[in-house]
Amino acid sequence: MKKILVTLILALAGHQLSFSQGCVAIRQFSGIGNAVGQLNVQSKGDWNLSTNYRYFKSFRHFRGTHEEPERVEQGTEVINWSHGVDFNISYALTERLYAVASVPFAYNERSSLYEHGRQSRHLSYSGGLADVRVGAGYWLLSGQRAVRGNLALGIGFKLPTGNYNAKSTFYNVGPNGTSLIRPVDQSIQLGDGGFGITLESQGLKEFKSSLFGYYNAFYLLNPRNTNGTQTFRARQSEAIMSVPDQFALRAGVFFGIKKIHGLGFSLGGRLEGVPVRDLIGESGGFRRPGYVISVEPGISYMLGNITATLNVPVALVRNRTRSLTDIADSTPDNFRHGDAAFADYLINFGVAWRISKKVESPFGTL
Repeated sequence: MKKILVTLILALAGHQLSFSQGCVAIRQFSGIGNAVGQLNVQSKGDWNLSTNYRYFKSFRHFRGTHEEPERVEQGTEVINWSHGVDFNISYALTERLYAVASVPFAYNERSSLYEHGRQSRHLSYSGGLADVRVGAGYWLLSGQRAVRGNLALGIGFKLPTGNYNAKSTFYNVGPNGTSLIRPVDQSIQLGDGGFGITLESQGLKEFKSSLFGYYNAFYLLNPRNTNGTQTFRARQSEAIMSVPDQFALRAGVFFGIKKIHGLGFSLGGRLEGVPVRDLIGESGGFRRPGYVISVEPGISYMLGNITATLNVPVALVRNRTRSLTDIADSTPDNFRHGDAAFADYLINFGVAWRISKKVESPFGTL
């Protein structure tokens, strides 16, 4: 049972709340609580190190939940390719309290017609450090009470370390069809320019031998209104980029294979998105609100204190909701509802390493 439980925790550790699904700028933030994971009976002085790689290609356009396949058929779709890597570290300050930090990097490409004078398709790029997160979490149970399950609450800070005014070359947009250097689209900016607060929770529960339930929840509060980065969009109300909140929720079951020590499978659901309005502060400027609901199968394998995890969330529902500017600019004769491109699936591959002080726990020597 110890082997299965440690596999589960490190499997969740290796898998980030890895956002970013397309034109809806759900960035690659990870919940502090599960950024690098902790055994639910942790020991003071334990370390966890992890890294996570994620990839997606978005190209299917949605307005609300309605797909617009003609965009692909006509060759007018916007395509985003996104690669991201997170490096994470966690340290157990006590049997319950832990501190974490996560340093993400990203490389993005975006192919479109409309951003290049609608004459020919070109690429824009961004790459480098994204927004760093630091924080702490607290397991509510310890000792024997935590053997069959536990719940952790966390709070953190998102620092505006990523470039939120990353620029690239745009063609056919200057005088006489010349090219200009402009900020890239909000969906591939490396940061949002805001100092944010993250509220998080994670938990697990043993149902029976080798079968566990898990969940991760995350909300990013971004009080800043806009970040000053120009969008060059037609509507004046969308001239500057917004600094939006974000949210995510994962829940499912994990099954450990007793006959193959360290091997486990998971199946769950996943919700992530950008709200229309922020919980704190104003919500002006340009944003593409929306959400994705996915089914999330996964496989993990633990060898010693190292666990490798592969998760592939597959989108079931994609919804580009109406923004505040859509609502404000609509009239009885002109209903506005912006669109966004979404991915079919997301690939997450993570590796987590737990470094224990090797002290006695209810499971034996760790």
